[in-house]
Amino acid sequence: MDKPMTAHLDTQNPQDLAGYRDTGGYMGFARALDMTPAEVQQQVKDANLRGRGGAGFPTGMKWGFVPMGQDAPKRKYLVCNADEMEPGTFKDRWLMEGAPHLLIEGMMIAAYAIGASRAYLFLRGEYRLCARRLEQAIREAEEAGLLGKDIQGSGYSLELHLHTSAGRYICGEETALLNALEGKRAHPRSKPPFPQIAGLFGQPTIVNNAETLCNLPGILRRGPAWFRDLAADSDDAGTKIYGISGRVRQAGLWELPMGATARQILDLAGGMQDGLKLRGWLPGGASTDFLLPEHLDIPMEYDAIAKAGSRLGTGGIIALDDQHCPVGMVLNLIQFFAQESCGWCTPCRDGLPWAAEILSRIETGKGCQEDLDELSKLCDFMWMGKTFCALAPGAVEPMRSGLKYFADDFQQHIDKGCCPYRQ
Repeated sequence: MDKPMTAHLDTQNPQDLAGYRDTGGYMGFARALDMTPAEVQQQVKDANLRGRGGAGFPTGMKWGFVPMGQDAPKRKYLVCNADEMEPGTFKDRWLMEGAPHLLIEGMMIAAYAIGASRAYLFLRGEYRLCARRLEQAIREAEEAGLLGKDIQGSGYSLELHLHTSAGRYICGEETALLNALEGKRAHPRSKPPFPQIAGLFGQPTIVNNAETLCNLPGILRRGPAWFRDLAADSDDAGTKIYGISGRVRQAGLWELPMGATARQILDLAGGMQDGLKLRGWLPGGASTDFLLPEHLDIPMEYDAIAKAGSRLGTGGIIALDDQHCPVGMVLNLIQFFAQESCGWCTPCRDGLPWAAEILSRIETGKGCQEDLDELSKLCDFMWMGKTFCALAPGAVEPMRSGLKYFADDFQQHIDKGCCPYRQ
């Protein structure tokens, strides 16, 4: 199987500019320069590339909302969201450490497609090795005339800057990221206007995830049909970086066709560790609903996972084994999200700490029956349409589904006055 992203990946000795070019690097960007921006956008639409950051919105369609033509604003921005702070997710780090030029080329293609003259790579501050390797890749591209003014005599100019984040989970929300990039508090913005119309510094802006951008060089180099055919058995197109963590034999990442099943990913990880059985799993990082072993053969694609009652999210599976307390796991996740709330809206600012306090009581054997009812009410209090952004709704997904699938475990904590997994 063709692997458009990991074919270029070497985390120990990533390709320099010469090595990347030897394997076809920057050919996709060269072909983009031979097209109009509208033609590049159409290539990505035809490829059916969907965003790999979690929402799965069609990338070419998102670009299409940016004003183009003579009357469009002269200043536009392309921003790469590499602020990867979703628990259980480490795919973007893998790509950036192992194939920095792939991401740089992807950003260049996206910037050209929307007519952006400046691009920013917004990187999680803790990713120091990524930062060093990306800085080196940017310097090499600049020295080779692939970045800067009048690139390759095309008349197109692009500045690309690396920005390391101060680090908050909320910066993964695109409008909070833009505020942080402007030097403001990382609070989400009201929408509309959407960033495609009024984003960074009030100008049209596209924010794409790092993995999304890493798919672009292959699409431009080999065509939309090739990309769609990579996932012949899926309604979605291309490949996806899937991962798994938890008490499996070998946690890791793999580039697989879209629609690979969770069972295939678990098998690649060697299954569960000795003596353990799979109890449940989060399909796309910490802010997704639990699924059960009976769901393992559902394709890991956006619509199929949604029909099963969860979200594909980042494609980073977190496995829950039968000897780990699901109440404790939910508590751990809610404590993280409560800490990371930006505090902008009441349901998130007050609701998540209150949920963490209730869960802590239940986990330590001090809970009562009314606490379960209160948790259910909080799930509704913090759901979609009742908060300023999607942080709180995502945070309560594992709690909401945990109350559904592991109701007996919650009840045992109350009936026995202790955590049954610690007896």
